[in-house]
Amino acid sequence: MNQILLNGITLEQLVEALASLLKLQQAEQPQLQPENELLTREQVCKLLSINKTTLWKHTKSGKLKSLGLGNRVYYKKTEVLEAVKHLNQ
Repeated sequence: MNQILLNGITLEQLVEALASLLKLQQAEQPQLQPENELLTREQVCKLLSINKTTLWKHTKSGKLKSLGLGNRVYYKKTEVLEAVKHLNQ
């Protein structure tokens, strides 16, 4: 890890050094997915390895719940994964 000598360093230099260290630390950490991540129809189809017709049938039958935002359709990732668990039991 890099060492920072505080003797003779200005406040601006300290801020720059800390900012660069924080950026490195954030880049090394895996990105966490938001718990309520919204997926498009295409993403759900890819996740479940199904086509859009099958996705539509599961949505119409109530197995999957879709959200309409404007003229777009989304699915909550957590709900999709829960539905898959119940279908496999």
